[in-house]
Amino acid sequence: MGSTLSTERVFRTWWPLTASWLLMSLEGPAMTIVVARLAQPKIQLAAFGSLVMPLAQVINSPVVMLLAASTALSADHQAYERMRRFMHLACAVLTALHILVACTPLYDIIVRTVLGAPEEIVEPGRIGLLLAIPWTWALAYRRFNQGVLIRFGHSSAIGVGTLIRLCANAAVLAAGYILGSVPGSAVAAAAITVGIIVEAIYSGLRVRPVLRNELPRTSAGPPLDYRTFLRFYVPLSLTSVIFLGIRPLFTAAISRMPNPLDSLAVFPVVTGLIYLFRSPGVAYNETSIAHIGSAGSSRTLPRFARFLVIGASAAAVVVAATPLSRIWFGTITGLDESLLSLAVVGLWLACLLPAISVLQSHFQGAILYSRKTRSITVAVAIYLVATTTLLWSAIAWGTIPGIYAAIVAMTVGEILRTLWMRRNSHAVWAELRKRDATGA
Repeated sequence: MGSTLSTERVFRTWWPLTASWLLMSLEGPAMTIVVARLAQPKIQLAAFGSLVMPLAQVINSPVVMLLAASTALSADHQAYERMRRFMHLACAVLTALHILVACTPLYDIIVRTVLGAPEEIVEPGRIGLLLAIPWTWALAYRRFNQGVLIRFGHSSAIGVGTLIRLCANAAVLAAGYILGSVPGSAVAAAAITVGIIVEAIYSGLRVRPVLRNELPRTSAGPPLDYRTFLRFYVPLSLTSVIFLGIRPLFTAAISRMPNPLDSLAVFPVVTGLIYLFRSPGVAYNETSIAHIGSAGSSRTLPRFARFLVIGASAAAVVVAATPLSRIWFGTITGLDESLLSLAVVGLWLACLLPAISVLQSHFQGAILYSRKTRSITVAVAIYLVATTTLLWSAIAWGTIPGIYAAIVAMTVGEILRTLWMRRNSHAVWAELRKRDATGA
């Protein structure tokens, strides 16, 4: 079985991934800081954060889980090539769908009729969505190759790629800020598009020596066929489809609550900051997948997860409870006073989410190890039902600011999702503890 898994070994995998996620989580706040200082900040923030991002994420959601699939299944060249062909086919279909949504009257049906978005943000959102057309292919290619890098111990390359991406983001944002005449949502969409493409190119170049020198030519076990891959991937992919598909639901719900434009502008700002605190937990997902099969994982991984739960939660509470929150949202981000109080209260309501992310990664890693991914899909379906119920209850109530209702609904849904994954990972962790106790 090899040497017993140590905390140091887990940390060596987790830290570069966390650095990458932390850097990546700065992308959203960077967009906000620039957009808030361009013309019509409230409208442009709402258009980008509540239309462009949710719609683009829904379209590319079927390929988001390629990172986890590649980390778990890229055992040899045959498996890699089979998944690579699937990735390109899926990206061709999804890119065509993106073009259809962005370039036809379907956009108006979705945004005006289904989402009920305020009229001021409809056209800025359309421009941003057009600029986001390359996202899906670049994102899938990047995540697919990153999975191979993580599997073969090159997780530090992920951080390098993220840094390159942020530099590209910064260059485009700086150009947009200097020009001053380009709509903020267009500047932000262009910055993310260029950043993703540049990082995808880097990941493709960086993975080449790994494919050439480290990826086995032949399989030690049965070859990966499409039926086996799809049985693993489809339930896993459905989780991201459902989970990211909910994002426009928040826009639709907030648009039907009091003072929608303010909440639509602030919601992505708060979730962008809280994502910074969620990054260590998100990074722990691939760390858990990479090490759960090692001897001693049933002791080392839970201990490491407890450390992350405490640290991530404490960091979020410290910012929310001190003047740091007003400094971040006001001085740094540039929100005006009418939006600032909404953001500060919203951050308090979101303080449980960093700890929840750690627990989700811990339980999901065990489920992925068992390859019984259907329960992950069910967990996200539970999240969908709970979130939808709470959002529409808030609409019926009619007095709660949309951002508060959205964050509370998100938090409750995440808690229920986590409890379901805990229940379904219990048997896997029991087997791992038995294995480690007997040394089998």
